Amino acid sequence: MAQQKGGDKVTRNIVIGMVLLVVLAGVGASLFSSHSTNSSAKPTIASKADGYGIVLNPTAKIKVDFWEDFQCPNCRNFEAVNNAYVNSLVKAGKIKAVYHTMSFIGPESILAANAAGCAADAGKFLEMHTALYANQSKTENSGLWNAQVLTVLGIGSGIKDKSFADCVKSSKYEGWVSNIETDATKQGVNSTPTVFVNGKLMPTENYLDNKKFAAYLTAAGVK
Repeated sequence: MAQQKGGDKVTRNIVIGMVLLVVLAGVGASLFSSHSTNSSAKPTIASKADGYGIVLNPTAKIKVDFWEDFQCPNCRNFEAVNNAYVNSLVKAGKIKAVYHTMSFIGPESILAANAAGCAADAGKFLEMHTALYANQSKTENSGLWNAQVLTVLGIGSGIKDKSFADCVKSSKYEGWVSNIETDATKQGVNSTPTVFVNGKLMPTENYLDNKKFAAYLTAAGVK
């Protein structure tokens, strides 16, 4: 990402090295299993009232909704410009950030969104969010993201909870991911990224200009 080039290289190198280790150890095949379709299962910090989004800082006064697809190139570009700034606001508790992990691009979007939900349960959503965009394939549904690689990405993001791998391989939150798509349709969200601030659509011309993006949030009350 533009503001975290060094960090992204480290993340990518760690992930590549760990993938090779997993493959050499011969455990890759064990990370695949049948998918769950339980629509009621959702990550602990996902809120039905907030369109099933992952909610960080639920009591903050300024609400920012992010609709995105982890395979979306425009979302990757948005993250490259704004990731460090948004993460700093979230970590400082200055915004109620609601992440709607959409999946309209295809199967690997579903797998990635599910893995992000699993990471949320482990308290590492932002870290997994960053890692997914740092390791996005240049080709959609290329086969890069599968249970094996996504599990390794989670480990590289600092997840130590052993239940994470089971959550990923079983697609525990596939139904939750589908619910987000359904809600997006109801909200009229038909492209990614889409950002709302306190319920108001942010103009798209602000998305790839960090100064304009930050100024918009400042005008909305973010200090």
